[in-house]
Amino acid sequence: MIFFGAYFILARTPDKAIYDNYIRSRHIMGVALLLLAANYSVHFFAGLRFRDVNAAILMNLSTYFLCYWLFSSALTTLLDRFYLTRKRFLAHIYRWLAFTALSGVVLLWLPDGIVQNIGLLVMALWLMVYGVVLARRLIIAYRRAVRIFDDTHSDHIGAYIRWLSIFTYWAVLIGVGCGLLTFLPDEYIYLWIISSIPFYIYLFCSYMNYLLFYERVEQVLEAEITEDTPAEEVITIMPDDMPACFAEIEPKINDWIKTNGFTLPGLSIEDVAQILDTNRTYLSLYIREKFNTSFREWITDLRLVYAQQILAEYPEITITSVSETAGFLSRSHFTRVFTQKMGCTPTRWRKSKENEQKE
Repeated sequence: MIFFGAYFILARTPDKAIYDNYIRSRHIMGVALLLLAANYSVHFFAGLRFRDVNAAILMNLSTYFLCYWLFSSALTTLLDRFYLTRKRFLAHIYRWLAFTALSGVVLLWLPDGIVQNIGLLVMALWLMVYGVVLARRLIIAYRRAVRIFDDTHSDHIGAYIRWLSIFTYWAVLIGVGCGLLTFLPDEYIYLWIISSIPFYIYLFCSYMNYLLFYERVEQVLEAEITEDTPAEEVITIMPDDMPACFAEIEPKINDWIKTNGFTLPGLSIEDVAQILDTNRTYLSLYIREKFNTSFREWITDLRLVYAQQILAEYPEITITSVSETAGFLSRSHFTRVFTQKMGCTPTRWRKSKENEQKE
């Protein structure tokens, strides 16, 4: 953990302004890991747990409360660059100080017995609720980002940030688990440390891998935040106006589909709107109303239908060529999407069609 924390803070990253948010996030995460490493070191080498149990529990509660916020802030800021503000920072610091002070009163001043146990239960519930609230805030930011990606780009950009969702749910389990393990008998304290090792390894590897995709993700989020909204997109579309708008868009889309325009890799809704000589707001509304799906799913469905036509009509064409012709980024992605939609691989689907024709 000391290595992970120090690496997050000191390791070099690409010297581009777009990586500033990533660097900020990694620094915050590095501080959190170093704090936890210091906590574990005190238990291992100073033997605080065996000298003063209440002081050890107080240190754990205070460290976890602070690290909950640091973890959530580091991850949320990857998806929302405006999340970390001075006001929010001070608010969480005040909460941490209040929580630590009240925990100290319960553990160090209250006499052992039922009163102290009730006090500990209250502090434990406070810690758990705090962690869940922070996790919920992160999940909301994650879902908002995925919705933006799906509504604006044909590529599955949301896959690049899926680790944030996995890590958040895992962090809730680890956080609750470590909170409970804090009260384990001394002979089982090693479980408290060992249980978190895979968690931190996954965190480190995810951050390192995300560096490869961060620029692409940030460019999309940045475009949604900073892009000047065209005047025509500010117009409020009333329900009565929708049929007229849709009637104008529908023939353009049908003509575009007939030319297989959807096979162009890396399509965005902005690209299609420009091709159709309309604006993205109208186009997005049309897709939602007409097909009840996102822009990404709509494009994917069109590509899959086209790929099925090629598979059925040209058995000599390889699966790789089919995926490229239909607009998919890779054969593996095409195979995965095709299998999810059709229930079998493209190769098996083609063979079944060939058998049907023979019969």
